[in-house]
Amino acid sequence: MAPLRSVCVFCGSRSGLRPAYAAEARAFGQAIAAEGWRLVYGAGDVGLMGEVARAAQADGARTMGVIPTHLMAREQGRRDLSQLVVTEDMHERKKVMFMNSDAIVVLPGGAGSLDEFFEVLTWRQIGLHRKPIFLLDTGGYWQPLATLIRHVIDEGFAEETMQDYYISVPDVPSLVARLRAALS
Repeated sequence: MAPLRSVCVFCGSRSGLRPAYAAEARAFGQAIAAEGWRLVYGAGDVGLMGEVARAAQADGARTMGVIPTHLMAREQGRRDLSQLVVTEDMHERKKVMFMNSDAIVVLPGGAGSLDEFFEVLTWRQIGLHRKPIFLLDTGGYWQPLATLIRHVIDEGFAEETMQDYYISVPDVPSLVARLRAALS
């Protein structure tokens, strides 16, 4: 029997202004279930976090939620998950999510999602892991980030290889195809 593959999803605790963000989050949650993967996420029931988790769970996916104590009320922490881990702080949350996943996917989000992305990107850059990192670039959401990373490289603050440490994909079908290849 193949080992259970786990996908860490970092994303917004808000839904954003475009309906496509929530639609893609739901589609990815459904895809996680269809592929037989486990969702590892921030345990909240709000924003894109809630969308991806509800969709995955409704279609039978195993779910692992990780949330710091101080966000249980604010993010409406779900207790009906396959596994719930309550941490002391945000740093521990990120570490537990990362350690319990085989791949990282970043959906649209705000400062927290950027923090999560840059932490796993930095860990990859300094050789702490080789897990694949994907940006779901719904409607070009992550294009300014890609431009910033290119600027950082062009200005000599990172090696050219930094762009090789993550993959930007335009939609859920492309993301699922790339994840299948990475997790096989």
